[in-house]
Amino acid sequence: MSLPADAQPLLEVRNVSKRFPGVRALHEVNLRLFPGEVLAVIGENGAGKSTLMKILAGIQRPDSGDLLFSGKPLEFHSVRDAMRVGISLIHQELNLSDNLDVGANVFLGREPRRFGLVDHRRIHREAQPFLDRIGLKVSSRELVSTLSIGHQQMVEIAKALSIQSRILIMDEPTSSLSQHETENLFRVIHDLRRQGVAIVYISHRLSEVKELADRVMVLRDGQNAGELKREEVNHDRMVRLMVGRDLSQFYERRPHAIGEPVLEVAELRTPLHPRHPLYLTVRAGEFVGLAGLVGAGRTEMLRSLFGIDRKVSGQIRVVGQEVNLRSPREAIAAGLALVPEDRKQQGIIVEMAVRQNLSLPGLKRHQKPGGFLNRLVEKDLVKEMIAKLNIRTPSGEQIVQFLSGGNQQKVVLGKWLALAPRLLLLDEPTRGIDVGAKQEIYRLMEQLAETGVGILFVSSEMTEILGMSDRVLVMHEGRISGELSRAELSEEAIMHLATGRTKSERTLSA
Repeated sequence: MSLPADAQPLLEVRNVSKRFPGVRALHEVNLRLFPGEVLAVIGENGAGKSTLMKILAGIQRPDSGDLLFSGKPLEFHSVRDAMRVGISLIHQELNLSDNLDVGANVFLGREPRRFGLVDHRRIHREAQPFLDRIGLKVSSRELVSTLSIGHQQMVEIAKALSIQSRILIMDEPTSSLSQHETENLFRVIHDLRRQGVAIVYISHRLSEVKELADRVMVLRDGQNAGELKREEVNHDRMVRLMVGRDLSQFYERRPHAIGEPVLEVAELRTPLHPRHPLYLTVRAGEFVGLAGLVGAGRTEMLRSLFGIDRKVSGQIRVVGQEVNLRSPREAIAAGLALVPEDRKQQGIIVEMAVRQNLSLPGLKRHQKPGGFLNRLVEKDLVKEMIAKLNIRTPSGEQIVQFLSGGNQQKVVLGKWLALAPRLLLLDEPTRGIDVGAKQEIYRLMEQLAETGVGILFVSSEMTEILGMSDRVLVMHEGRISGELSRAELSEEAIMHLATGRTKSERTLSA
């Protein structure tokens, strides 16, 4: 999209600043957004993206600076004020009531009434055109709880359009979508752009930004770090502006010895795919990547290995000792640790402090006689983990929900590392975090491998699988369809196996 020289911004942010206790979130930030434009806003976790978007959506108020809409000054006191001028924020965690139908969600809080009662017939009559406009082929009477995440995302967009939104802010909209759902979302974004709707698109997936954005605005440390026009957008330039340096050695793999097996699995059958026995080995100091398409069974295998889901059958050996892992407690006792895919729901307790989260798994191990918490041990452990993982927090007493996504992920890792596991199971370890935090986590994984920890990790990012793995196991529909050594690794080889073809079939077709 090329803008006329005399184009006037639909939305303008001038010198906006915002502080929280002990933190400068934004400092004199400027932004311009034009009608029918996709503006990508990128930056590391903690760069100020979320704070800026909350100010634009009326959730928070700036300490200083100005907002202008079509050239006129704005002052938001609530979300309703922002919605009134046509600004809608679609959160990464969707704000839908899954016990209501689609139509009721589209008009939630704005229900048309007849004789003082909610007019359900009018809701469904008026909701359906918004669903049709974005190509969502579901009935307005269908319960939201029955829809896929991708379809729920579309309901959020229909809801925004129903209030005549002229600006849509999308925060990590594809983080939980399949490839097909992502492609459908992109189609809707292109259609909305043609209709004159302006879109602010926030994503850590730089390939998406490159595909969608008319312009890219970069934030670093709460300040404007630079801006790229469409023809200037490429991965290296975006990374350089985000982190202030080149990441030429993004995957710092160093040679180290690979030892004896720490995990041996034979004939493991999971509850979701009981017909497919799984066989695998992970050695001390080895990175084993687990690749595959969404729904291939990777997460389910990790859950069975960690005792969350009871295996149907099979043998599991940890450091040569056969174990029957019927619960996470037994898995932890055997030397296993799991960093789950959804850190906020399963990895941390967001309402608790960094200190409490880091020491939680080791409470029993470090308790005093009589069951009392050993505060001295806890204090030393928390101090060590914050330093070792470079967790950016004012103190161990900081509530975890106020940390950036990358630092939250470090807390999840830290609580397990304090127990010195033999095997680390990682499910999408860098999902939703920025490139700088990713590099720190890769470096930490490398350090763990050098100490003899075996690492089995699931990732949907092809570059991560290719960059970090010593070996890759590829899953397809609940079975391991093939194994690739580091010398055999390529995107094409992995995708052949992920779509169900064997190594021999790939060789014959080459």
